[in-house]
Amino acid sequence: MAITFKQNFKSTDPKMVSLSVYNVGYQQCEPSHQWGPGVRDHFLIHHVVSGKGYYKVGDKVYTLTTGDSFLVYPYTEITYWADRDDPWKYYWVGFAGSDAALIIHATAFTRQYPVITASPEDDLAIRKKLLHIYDARGNNLVNNVEMTGALYSALSYYLSISPVVTDENDIQATYVKKATDYIAANYSYPISIEEIADYVGISRSHLFRVFREHLECSPKEYLTDYRIRQACTLLRNTGLSITAIALSTGFENNLYFSKAFRKETGMSPSMYRK
Repeated sequence: MAITFKQNFKSTDPKMVSLSVYNVGYQQCEPSHQWGPGVRDHFLIHHVVSGKGYYKVGDKVYTLTTGDSFLVYPYTEITYWADRDDPWKYYWVGFAGSDAALIIHATAFTRQYPVITASPEDDLAIRKKLLHIYDARGNNLVNNVEMTGALYSALSYYLSISPVVTDENDIQATYVKKATDYIAANYSYPISIEEIADYVGISRSHLFRVFREHLECSPKEYLTDYRIRQACTLLRNTGLSITAIALSTGFENNLYFSKAFRKETGMSPSMYRK
């Protein structure tokens, strides 16, 4: 009988805004062990280190084995399960943040084909990088920073083994990067989408299209999400009043801030702080 095991770490309080590890671990699955059908609220990469399994997205089923990585997109219904005779062992990391979608878009992962097959050399490198994230696990700020750094390193490796994007994609990614950098520097001010588009040097409608394509959200949604993430950090780590936090993160008044915060998190700012 095969030995099965699972080592899993879940972050109870992801602190990084640009990129945060939500969970990380590794597992030797039982024969036919299955997760789903279901959805995740974050990105999730699994890397197969031995055995065989299957990943179903929509009507497509991918047969995966040693050296294959598969990506789960947020809020996308999926199912994955181990082979009955040769169940897989995999490492995984779940993550989210304002940089996540932009980085993933620049890799070879796509919604049409969410799988990357690594060479034996790349397979070993990916294993080491994912294990580094797990080894750095913990819920204090030092752990969060080290896990995030290790995650950036792992994602950069996926970038390095991905084909170079087309010129058009490269240009669009530059637009998105310029816009998100502007938001990061100016979110505390009452900036408009028109101002962001003017800074990037494209029209508002063009900015909307490239955000939809690269980040799967509108510029307004991204700006609001970024502000709420910053507000969460201030609520956790400072004694500032709700009014001060609202003004510090670019919201015009408490009412609008509380409404947007509840919509994003499911709770009021005061409830979140408690």
